[in-house]
Amino acid sequence: MSLEFLWYIPNQAHPGHRGDDVVTDHNSLETLAGHAKALEEHGWGGALIGTGWGRPDTFTVAAALAARTTTFQPLIAVRPGYWHPAKFASAAATLDHLTGGRVLVNIVSGKDNLAAYGDSEGDQAHRYARTKEFIQIVRKLWSEENVTYHGEHFSVTGSTVVPPTAVRDGRPHPRLYFGGASEAAEQVAATEADVQLFWGEPLDGVGERIERLRRLGEKLGREHAPLEFGLRITTLVRDTTEQAWADAEAKVAEMARGDISRDPNRHAAVGQQRLLDLAARGEVLDDNLYTAPGKFGGGGAGTTWLVGSAEDVAKSLRKYQALGVTHFVLSDTPYLPEIKRQGDQLLPLLRG
Repeated sequence: MSLEFLWYIPNQAHPGHRGDDVVTDHNSLETLAGHAKALEEHGWGGALIGTGWGRPDTFTVAAALAARTTTFQPLIAVRPGYWHPAKFASAAATLDHLTGGRVLVNIVSGKDNLAAYGDSEGDQAHRYARTKEFIQIVRKLWSEENVTYHGEHFSVTGSTVVPPTAVRDGRPHPRLYFGGASEAAEQVAATEADVQLFWGEPLDGVGERIERLRRLGEKLGREHAPLEFGLRITTLVRDTTEQAWADAEAKVAEMARGDISRDPNRHAAVGQQRLLDLAARGEVLDDNLYTAPGKFGGGGAGTTWLVGSAEDVAKSLRKYQALGVTHFVLSDTPYLPEIKRQGDQLLPLLRG
């Protein structure tokens, strides 16, 4: 199974995301396209583009960056409720067709400013039941013609997506990434997703979840290709181990002073809470998993960091690979210089 190495492009309304140093025109097409082109030049497969109301529209940004690049794969985060499944399936298929099969999709079911765009997703069970229907309809529309599906949350009748998705490297349609650590989320991942994304948990936690998801897929009668696994984490890489830890501690000190703003999406979802609870086990877990950022406002992929030289971080990522992780979504700030540094120093070690 081939490895996928992706980055993160910050389509944020305000500058300074996680301490990024780009202020002027931080979300302009030239700035974001510069990131995408640098990713191509420094060995990355593409980048996650996050979603949330109150920021530049994710799909629009992804389409613009795909038009400015030749190999860049946008991992487009989307929310059921913001999108109707048939409309999304058509939009994504069109972009996939135009780019020769470069689209990747990340389905997000976490909470957002729902009222702002007219959604009312209800409780967790309702939210994930709707997500399951969304994925099922999208997958059918990418694989079949004249689709009829009548569910509790979504319905389509005699629906065909034109143009179809591009067939690339044997994959019939865009790969569907998914995250979530609750029982309801894991049931959706085990049966419907192509890739389950984990946050930066210690190796024992990731290993346990991989085994549980595999067993759950068998129990629930998964009908698709075997579930694959991915890791979304901050990687703080420097020329030496000592310099990496000095910089990591300095950055956390900035967070503690409030010089780096708290993550606005720091919701206490099950997966996020698992990360925040890690600090009670120690400030550094495994070899170099730094938990201190979560105590001072780091959220999501910024809650825990892998810290060290390129060799240190590569060694740690290879341990996740040994557990079954084959998709890596990495990042650090400032984003553009780190695309280059980690592309040149870290990726060759991981691919070698």
